[in-house]
Amino acid sequence: MKEKYITIAGIDHYYGIKPFLVGKKFKCIKDKNNLWDSEAIKVYSKDIGTVGYIANSHYTVIKGTMSAGRIYEKVKKKFTVKVMFVTKSGVICKIVDGLKDNKLEVNTNEDSI
Repeated sequence: MKEKYITIAGIDHYYGIKPFLVGKKFKCIKDKNNLWDSEAIKVYSKDIGTVGYIANSHYTVIKGTMSAGRIYEKVKKKFTVKVMFVTKSGVICKIVDGLKDNKLEVNTNEDSI
């Protein structure tokens, strides 16, 4: 399966760049109660709480990464990302755990043939 990368946005509203070290992992949680974005995905640190959101606008998504809207149906309610790059433009993470299984279900019921 091809690796999936995302951009973390909104970090200036929380703790800035400080929590993001290359190799560090964060939990991501679908934020179904978000009033502004129906596909919002919160990025969470067990030590300090919310540290940002997965970018979901062409203004905030770094080229080569996927938006929250593009991954929303491909990930479970909670999943894990790992920081791969920290730049002045933003934080890029790889999804390392929590992708939904994309295999096709095979119907083994002979009566349906």
